Amino acid sequence: MCSWSRDRLLGRIFSACFAGLALWLAAASAFAQQPTIRFARNPDPAPEFKLTTLDGKGLSVADYKSKVILLNFWATWCGPCRAEIPDLVELQNKYKDQLQVIGLVVDDEDQEAIKKFVSQYGINYPVAIATDELRLEYGGIPALPTSFLLNSEGRVVQKHEGLRDPVLYEVEIRSLMGLPIGNVKVETFEDTGQIFLKHADRATQLPGVDLSKLTPEQKIAALHKFNAESCTCGCQYTLAQCRIWDRNCNVSKDATAKIVASLAGISHATSDPPAAQPASTAPSPTKPATPEKPQP
Repeated sequence: MCSWSRDRLLGRIFSACFAGLALWLAAASAFAQQPTIRFARNPDPAPEFKLTTLDGKGLSVADYKSKVILLNFWATWCGPCRAEIPDLVELQNKYKDQLQVIGLVVDDEDQEAIKKFVSQYGINYPVAIATDELRLEYGGIPALPTSFLLNSEGRVVQKHEGLRDPVLYEVEIRSLMGLPIGNVKVETFEDTGQIFLKHADRATQLPGVDLSKLTPEQKIAALHKFNAESCTCGCQYTLAQCRIWDRNCNVSKDATAKIVASLAGISHATSDPPAAQPASTAPSPTKPATPEKPQP
């Protein structure tokens, strides 16, 4: 299980831009026609941890209870992670009295190599090695970078996977601080697994699962089965959790489709077996394997 959380570390690259305009104008540009940010309606407390930073100091969420916290899971070999570090450094500088960025490294390098990297990039916030247990507490971290935003009460209000526009982070942070955010709208949402997979049982829809042919009663029964049955791909999650965590998983996709078909009384054709794939293709993200660290 310790190696499993590394099996699906994928750098999901999104375009990032930053305009040097007033914050609300930049936000309006970044969010297109309807600038909106969203926070969890009833946020859960952040899983606590006690780590030691690269410079030997203790580190925990409790150390910064009165501040907004940005927990950033990253790796030195991750291109998108490297790309966003200067923006995180700038945010820490700009809001140092009310914000604390924390870097949690998911890396196979030795600590001296990571220290050298931290110095080279001028990282001005605490950095510690994320243990396998900690990564699982935060949902397995299937993509890098992954950032969790905590309010001043230490509750997780949002989660972001992949490289994001730094304006998004800044607007969210300013909103949590009670600072002006211009014409940006703030909405709330129910966490149905987007932040913590344990809340997948609240979901009424799942990625890649078509419930349109079911009656309301059958839909309830299907969702119950999705949350009661485990996926066999190796993730050790329920079918519902796996669909949220990895929408490319053919195992959970086929299993949920069979459940829907059974309830609807229709036949179901499974996906092609893995053996039909060319031998030269990369391992499926749904299959436990030990990945090679990307080369620079």
